[in-house]
Amino acid sequence: MASEEKIGKILLLLCLKIHTTMPDIEKVKCLIIGSGPAGYTAAIYAARANMHPVLYQGAQPGGQLTTTNEVENFPGYPDGITGPEMMVELQKQAERFGTDVRDGWITKVDFSARPHKVWVNDVKEIHAETVIISTGASAKYLGLPSEMHYLQTGGGVSACAVCDGFFYRNQEVVIVGAGDSACEEAHYLSKLCKKVTMLVRSEKFRASKIMEERVRKTENIEILMHTETVEVIGDGQVVSSVKVANRSTGEELVIPATGFFVAIGHKPNTDIFKDYITLDETGYIINKPGTSHTNVAGVFVAGDAADHVYRQAITAAGTGCMAALDAERFLASQE
Repeated sequence: MASEEKIGKILLLLCLKIHTTMPDIEKVKCLIIGSGPAGYTAAIYAARANMHPVLYQGAQPGGQLTTTNEVENFPGYPDGITGPEMMVELQKQAERFGTDVRDGWITKVDFSARPHKVWVNDVKEIHAETVIISTGASAKYLGLPSEMHYLQTGGGVSACAVCDGFFYRNQEVVIVGAGDSACEEAHYLSKLCKKVTMLVRSEKFRASKIMEERVRKTENIEILMHTETVEVIGDGQVVSSVKVANRSTGEELVIPATGFFVAIGHKPNTDIFKDYITLDETGYIINKPGTSHTNVAGVFVAGDAADHVYRQAITAAGTGCMAALDAERFLASQE
């Protein structure tokens, strides 16, 4: 009997030890992955609906807008606002209604069953009744040191003509790219700028014929085929010209320009979801038309993680609202 009692105590101690070493699992009603206009708008709506949202800001708190110096096309800011300032205000508004905004990023998910499981920084485990994905997409750049320098100074490098083209009215700009998006952005810039020089690295466009013909027929667009960027030149703060080279002859040319636009694509930040969420061939999340629903019940998407067409702060905010409302209705249907 004494030995049985001793064994029982040992088992009890082992159970207590196992319990104390197991990580605490946090349970939340609504988890928002990623910040930016989509994530913060979703948080505002979710918080006001008493869903007590928890938002993880991700590797780039505030999203792509934190790299934008001036935002002049978001309603409600008649004098404009800087991207970082706008993100600070959106965060404050989300927190005002009770959103728990946290540093850190989601490194793993398991959407195979409900509740949905996610891991933060490979350590903390969270079980969420609903998940809103607002991880956005990252613009691709050439990676030149001079390009990165002027991107950081905000002095003339951009990956969004619709966002920043207005600042280069009646000026000369350069755009890099050969696809449909590059052609669309070059044509958009041609309506604002004095001259647009388009750099196509290969001997042919990747764009559709109709888009290629459109830029070729636009008088103030000059197309340089088989040409690549060597250096973005400026005074350290703003861009003044772009040095390019012909890939066949090696001949270099310096093109006067105050703006350097990169239109070589975006990469959606969705890799960690690919085992559970349906993505298109580029990696964008496929949502059910007219909604923010993904193929997994209780998981929703907002912003540029699903939008490869508009990619604007205002459209991202709108889909953030949709995702929160869809999540609220989903929870109500489960009661």
